Amino acid sequence: MTGRWALAPAEDGGAEVAALGPDGLLAGPVVREGDLVEAVRARPEVTRWVWRSTADVQPRLLATGVRVDRCYDVEAAETLLLGHEGRLGEPRSAAAALARLRGGPVPPDPPSRSAEPGSQSSLFEPSPVHVPLRDLVEVYADQQRRHESTADPDRMRLLTAAESAGMLVAGEMNRSGLPWSADVHRGLLHDLLGERYAGGGEPRRLAELADEVSAAFGRRVRPDLPNDVVKAFGQAGIRVRSTRRWEIESVDHPAVKPLLEYKKLYRIWVAHGWSWLQDWVRDGRFRPEYLPGGTVTGRWVTNGGGALQIPKIIRRAVVADPGWRLVVADAAQMEPRVLAAISRDPAFMEVAGRDDDLYQSVSDRAFSGDRGHAKIAVLGAIYGQTSGDGLKNLALLRRRFPKAVAYVDDAAREGEEGRLVRTWLGRTSPPAAGASDDATEEAGIPQEDGPSAAAGETQQWMPGYASTNSRARGRFARNFVVQGSAADWALLMLAALRRACAGLAAELVFFQHDEVIVHCPAEEADTVVAAIQEASDLAMRLTFGETPVRIPFTTGVVECYADAK
Repeated sequence: MTGRWALAPAEDGGAEVAALGPDGLLAGPVVREGDLVEAVRARPEVTRWVWRSTADVQPRLLATGVRVDRCYDVEAAETLLLGHEGRLGEPRSAAAALARLRGGPVPPDPPSRSAEPGSQSSLFEPSPVHVPLRDLVEVYADQQRRHESTADPDRMRLLTAAESAGMLVAGEMNRSGLPWSADVHRGLLHDLLGERYAGGGEPRRLAELADEVSAAFGRRVRPDLPNDVVKAFGQAGIRVRSTRRWEIESVDHPAVKPLLEYKKLYRIWVAHGWSWLQDWVRDGRFRPEYLPGGTVTGRWVTNGGGALQIPKIIRRAVVADPGWRLVVADAAQMEPRVLAAISRDPAFMEVAGRDDDLYQSVSDRAFSGDRGHAKIAVLGAIYGQTSGDGLKNLALLRRRFPKAVAYVDDAAREGEEGRLVRTWLGRTSPPAAGASDDATEEAGIPQEDGPSAAAGETQQWMPGYASTNSRARGRFARNFVVQGSAADWALLMLAALRRACAGLAAELVFFQHDEVIVHCPAEEADTVVAAIQEASDLAMRLTFGETPVRIPFTTGVVECYADAK
């Protein structure tokens, strides 16, 4: 009997299940089970489950202790395939895929929901779109055929498997949560912001700073209102266009110092203050909802909670359980190393194959030992900072590493011409039509908090990043092929790490594109440290084939996240 089965949840809590053949079609009868969890638990021989959406099934399994090793997420696959076909932005649901396949009217995707603060109950809501198993299998079989028609079927199949594995990782992280000490958090807020006032008004320290700002201007000014501050500076004879730190920190005026301090503390109060703590932390855990592939480059976002933007000072509240440790691992210079792997530049691969500082190695070869200029040149090649001194540095980089620079130059040119560009495994950029130039700003700076905050800028099912400005499209494409390929690698690294941790008490609790945190008993820490680097090396081979390139991790074993270097 095949190890691949399809599963379709029923609206009454049961499920339809059936074995699948190599062609993706039914290889046995459709069986109706009264309980979805028992349908999976009773079939431990299944090596891969095919279902509509991991978020529709996995929470119910995890709630009863059932862990699935591998899955195929039909809707994640549909997103990737639509992108490859130049149709990113079309409805991605299984119901929409079925309608396209049969030539019928295509239903829109359901609206994105917002996460429920402090609760995962929304993950247990039944799917608004029921797709019977036979229809689901029809879509799945068609997707297998569409994979074969892509530019590189093997890579595209690997990308789909990696994206599906990422869905499993995210679901388990959503359930485990990030260890969080509410007491430590409250202490930090008190030290930073002072006493809270009744009625939800600004805490004492913010009120004091607001008074200092007003006194400096000689009239009442609301420092939380940028227009009010800009107007006050104007009345003082100082022209500023905004209250951004980089613009006002050099201004010679007594309001600047308290204003900058106010802005820093105000962000903490609003984003991670007492209300945030009450909403998002329960039973010693912070549980945001991770969304794999939430940006067009494949980077993750979270649906609420701001998990990917935790200020350093607030990281003091991320504390391991007694007797446990946090293994905090950062990928060293990930994107430049990925550029070496995808460009196949021999000299750059040799540099990226070492565990030491990549920028210093580049500087020794092309910049007379000036690490700063080498870093600017490498990042300029990736992010498109190619004017002024950046252009001069890029010319030096091009002479020493011609294939690496040519790779991103070619991607930029294709983007400027409105063509699709792809990551190493086949994730595809959006088509160049009908969006604003602002959308291209995602290059290198992924927006967080998907449905609640990205507002069409980074959600991968949106048709954004289609600037009519050719240079902006070029900058985005230049970055897309590197950042997206790095995201592809990260998915496979997470999948390998998840498998390595399967027999341990250790649990993945945090992931941000170049950083991962594993929460584990102290006696497992050394094993986890080794597993992280092994997962990275395996992911490099799976993603890019045999190259000398390595992505080493800087790893710390700590009790508090803030203590990690």
